[in-house]
Amino acid sequence: MSPETSQTASTSLHLERTYDATPEEVFDAWTNPEVLRRWWAAAPSWRTPVAEVDLRVGGAYRLSMEDPETGAVHTVGGEYREVRRPERLAYSWCWEQDDGSTGHVSTVTVDFLGEGGRTTVVLEHHGLATPESCEQHRHGWIGCLENLQTRLFATAPRP
Repeated sequence: MSPETSQTASTSLHLERTYDATPEEVFDAWTNPEVLRRWWAAAPSWRTPVAEVDLRVGGAYRLSMEDPETGAVHTVGGEYREVRRPERLAYSWCWEQDDGSTGHVSTVTVDFLGEGGRTTVVLEHHGLATPESCEQHRHGWIGCLENLQTRLFATAPRP
């Protein structure tokens, strides 16, 4: 099933995707560094060489994804603003620049809505710098949500 998408404003986006997994399983996939390395990337062939998570309010995260064809590595980091397992995450979002500086800071919220052994992820990304950045992030998030399905939950046995 593909994610539902909508742009609620030119610099914000809203995505939804349902998985055959419990909220605890999906939340943990979103916050466990070992599991993040298995799925967090914007394209099917990309990999995740770095996944660092200090899962607490005020704790930091840092995630890198690598395009194996070009060798380009894209790294994002931020700080957790809300951590409520297994219901909700909120965190700042800021790409690392090539010169080591950080870029524009935006905000991501992820709600994990469980029903009958399934979980709908509701992702909102607010405060992106430009409409073009919003469109790029929309494509990247759709790729990540698809990878979560195909790499982690597609073949997961259900009790």
